Amino acid sequence: MSSGLVALLLLAGPVPARAAAADGTQPYASYWHPNSILNWDPATDPDARFNRSRVPLAARASDPALRANPNAHAGEGRIASLVSFAPTSNNPSQGAPDPNYYAFGYWQYIDTLVFWGGSASEGLILAPNATVIDAAHRNGVKVYGTVFFPPAAYGGQIQWVRDFVQKSGSAYPVADKLVQVAEHYGFDGWFINQETGGGTADLATEVRNTLRYARSRGPVEFMWYDAMTESGSVSWQDGLNASNDAFLQDGDARVSDTMFLDFGWSATKQTTSRTNARALGRSEYDLYAGIDTESNGYNTGVTWSSVFPDGQPHVTGLGLYRPEWTWKSSSSRADFHARDARYWVGANGDPSNTGTTSSWKGLAAYVAESTAITAKPFVTSFNTGQGDFYAVGGQRAGATGWNNLSLQDVPPTYRWVVQSAGTKLAPSIDFTDAYEGGSSLKLSGRLDAANTVRLYQTRLPVAADTRLSVAVRTPAAGPTHLSAAVSFTDDPATFVTLPLGDTDSTDWQIKTIDLSEYAGRTIAQLGLHVSGAADAYSVNVGRLAVYDGEVDAVPPPSELTVLGASSVSATRQSLRLSWTAAPGPVHHYDVFALDGSGTRVHLGGTTGDAYFVPRFDSPATQVEVEAVGVEGGRSSAVVAEVAWP
Repeated sequence: MSSGLVALLLLAGPVPARAAAADGTQPYASYWHPNSILNWDPATDPDARFNRSRVPLAARASDPALRANPNAHAGEGRIASLVSFAPTSNNPSQGAPDPNYYAFGYWQYIDTLVFWGGSASEGLILAPNATVIDAAHRNGVKVYGTVFFPPAAYGGQIQWVRDFVQKSGSAYPVADKLVQVAEHYGFDGWFINQETGGGTADLATEVRNTLRYARSRGPVEFMWYDAMTESGSVSWQDGLNASNDAFLQDGDARVSDTMFLDFGWSATKQTTSRTNARALGRSEYDLYAGIDTESNGYNTGVTWSSVFPDGQPHVTGLGLYRPEWTWKSSSSRADFHARDARYWVGANGDPSNTGTTSSWKGLAAYVAESTAITAKPFVTSFNTGQGDFYAVGGQRAGATGWNNLSLQDVPPTYRWVVQSAGTKLAPSIDFTDAYEGGSSLKLSGRLDAANTVRLYQTRLPVAADTRLSVAVRTPAAGPTHLSAAVSFTDDPATFVTLPLGDTDSTDWQIKTIDLSEYAGRTIAQLGLHVSGAADAYSVNVGRLAVYDGEVDAVPPPSELTVLGASSVSATRQSLRLSWTAAPGPVHHYDVFALDGSGTRVHLGGTTGDAYFVPRFDSPATQVEVEAVGVEGGRSSAVVAEVAWP
């Protein structure tokens, strides 16, 4: 029996008023009804500039020889993840001063992320905010917005579906807007969830025509949800069959790129769906068999063999509904990380060892990890996109909690794979110390044998001037017992260890290694190697980078402008800022407050050319913006005065 996706959504309250262009209030992610989107224009929407992602979709690779789990498959069934990061309305465009957030860190296992939401009372068409697009694209993951037509019981109106397919001559105006929104905001497509009853065969045909038209208007993709059938009725098929296959492929016309199959599938329906997809000239991996984990997470019963049979090719892909259960059900950030690890890599917290008595082995048991680290430079500070403070160059520059996925680094590919003949050290994300951002990598435990910690799968060619840099911090000055571990594509399983030497203080120290002797080879893996003996070993790694030559100088942005300010209290304002982007490649921009004594406080960051500051506190009188280059270098700051009423 299928209940559809809608029953798991909650209706929200009144829709808040949008910000006026001249004030300094909070911008939010965009949402509309079919008719209201026709009035959207990025030139007149004051929030549009704050919702725009500038991070292109990274190329991905996956070497089967380097997969952590020998049973996992690469290049077969993929994973689509439907995630509700926040309510439809009141979703801040660029993060918030709150560390409690679903900072997803297992991008290497998914192919597509659907920014899930929408409700009758707020809006049916929901565009992802820039932070999610930035993080996903940095990891080579596509992002879709959601178009949601609820059943009448949840406020749905069949007229909204008719509004969606309205025509003007030969054009479909709402489809044109879907393409415009995706292109302007920088995401990849839309998830179409049509669950409103009362349709007809003619209306179903027009829905397909709308999608076909949209595909002809720009590089936009569609994922169709198995609900509306070709007769116009809503009837979940739990598979691909003659009642719904025209929503995937209509003769020679590609209507949707993928289809999310509702939760009631079975082994028979799965094999039939595969047969039917192939008969249409489509791959069975364009289908995602849905599982609902919103309520029970990894305690959900799943017939895994019907999707990922042992020793055989995958039957279809897998669609995850609401994996953020791991965060919403957690009692703390540490609990969230433990639950998220169990969900994605299994009860042992190790994707290479998913053996368990539980039926939920973790997604890493079935789908091999991918990597988006296919070009230099590569820099990570192990920043998860949330924290209790913000560090810049090893110094704390912000003392308040925050979340912002635009600032998230590419997480480790292997989380965590440790090779040792003795006691294994425990890698973890440490939120008490950071070189850049809000976290670092910590290795700790009893050291009684050599440990190799596999971190990243890569495709990084080594040139004559390539360098590897590591920021390290030890509890006491002296031996680090630490080496960088590097393998190459001509022998990818064998690591070369490059010692990092000693520290002379307890401060962060940068160790840089010349890789010129390996010029002409390509780095396949990056990791860390620890040797020696210690009852209680501990080290923090705050940065790992591979780049050519010296760290490049970064030109600054210009024309920093305070677009608007709003009073929060007698000693606090919120601000909307904009600037002209720096020439050349930039990873992100950091925003600071500066008071008369010269004290700098980190206010946040963005990949774009506009930023909302929720807390600008007296006695600060200036804001500064610095460009941070792709190799980690920083520009000089551009400064603007902020008036106090």
